Amino acid sequence: MTERNSDQTEDTAAGGETEAPPPRKRPAARILRRALISFLFLILLTGGGAAWLFHWAQTVHRQAGPLTVDTTVVIEPGSGLQRIARNLAESGVIDHPEVFIAMLRYSGDHTRLKAGEYRFEAGLSQAEVAGKLIEHDVLVHFLTVPEGLTVAEVLEIVATADGLTGEMPAPPEEGSLLPETYQYRRGDTRADVLGRMQASMDAALMDLWEGRAENLPVSTPREALILASIVEKETGVAAERARVAAVFVNRLRRGMRLQSDPTVVYALTGGQAPLGRALTRQDWKVDNPYNTYRIDGLPPGPIANPGRLTLQATLNPAATKELYFVADGTGGHAFAETLAQHNRNVAKWRKIRSQTD
Repeated sequence: MTERNSDQTEDTAAGGETEAPPPRKRPAARILRRALISFLFLILLTGGGAAWLFHWAQTVHRQAGPLTVDTTVVIEPGSGLQRIARNLAESGVIDHPEVFIAMLRYSGDHTRLKAGEYRFEAGLSQAEVAGKLIEHDVLVHFLTVPEGLTVAEVLEIVATADGLTGEMPAPPEEGSLLPETYQYRRGDTRADVLGRMQASMDAALMDLWEGRAENLPVSTPREALILASIVEKETGVAAERARVAAVFVNRLRRGMRLQSDPTVVYALTGGQAPLGRALTRQDWKVDNPYNTYRIDGLPPGPIANPGRLTLQATLNPAATKELYFVADGTGGHAFAETLAQHNRNVAKWRKIRSQTD
């Protein structure tokens, strides 16, 4: 933000007094500093036979600064030149604020300084510090949204992100936020960041939909998003995504129910929090449109926010005839084409689990 009212004093008088208050005594050092600034500024404008003073000011302005370690400073919106110089001096970024003020006034750049959060590297000269403020070379923050989180979980990350401002908007639809790492600046709004997440998901889905495989049992991008969210929650192994997607695609083609445990979890929690326990056989019977043990086809909406690679795998599944998978005890899954093969895999998994309980 461009500095405002830089020529005005930064102290304001209180209104409503019937008598003028007695004049405030200014410390001698402050009076001397302001006199020096005014004198130096006048000399820089007029020359006045004091080329040596101008040379000295240029040298001070361009020489290495006092910082020995990188330092972060926040310049608040509405700060005038004197307040900015004082802030920088108090933070140890510059050690000649009067020269900083005079040189910026001389160049006319004092109206171009912008508010923001700045990272000043050790040894920066006053001229380089001013350049950062003019170019708005502010500190960039990063917010990472992992794949497979629900909207409620993403909102919690955004709500607690350092430097974001503004109220949280109404929760967007489940599955509408693309998991990625997003850049933002201090002062950006939460609504803006969430809007960018939604725009990224829309763009990714439309882009990948155009390159989808033929004859998929999903007829719209939204259906693809729903299926991808189930695939995302079923496996954390990147190499398995297309294979897990193929299992669900094959089941949909045959009219088989998806029977996905993560959909049952979503039916029980609404995506607001982790279930916190293992599913039971009774859970599989819950009467809920998201319970794919009870419904045919896809649930009415996504159960999480799938990543781009999962969307791609879902729209381009592996060419297999597999219809089942179960955990294999190593973090991945054992796949099967027949129920008999699947039951043997389930028995192996139960044995592994009993040994670790």
